[in-house]
Amino acid sequence: MSSVATWPGQAENWLDARGKGAWIAATVLSFIFFWPAGLALLAYMIWSKRMFNGNCARRNSMSRYRGHARAAFKSSGNTAFDSYKSETLRRLEEEQENFEAFLQRLRESKDKAEFDQFMDERARKARDAGSADDAEDAA
Repeated sequence: MSSVATWPGQAENWLDARGKGAWIAATVLSFIFFWPAGLALLAYMIWSKRMFNGNCARRNSMSRYRGHARAAFKSSGNTAFDSYKSETLRRLEEEQENFEAFLQRLRESKDKAEFDQFMDERARKARDAGSADDAEDAA
């Protein structure tokens, strides 16, 4: 990727790190120097809801997480640490898969228990209704 393609994202991250005041200052300055840029920046702030939330840094927490995830797979230059890191990440992914499989089994068993309870109640109601009909026929 060229630096031209990434500078808007870098500028956005830089402003987000400094908060709402930095966004407002950038908008005011862009209106002073070149009003169409100020208008575009104001429209972007409103469209992305940066104007109305308390902290810009919270808004981009997921994009920051993605950045950290990419950095987790980047080599540090130390082969021993890189092998330890890759083994730890592999182990954590395996544990996550096992836990998700456990949760799925737990959901399925809970669903089965609820369904069995429903069927038992339904059968009991049918027996009660049947015995009530038999009592009326005998009377």
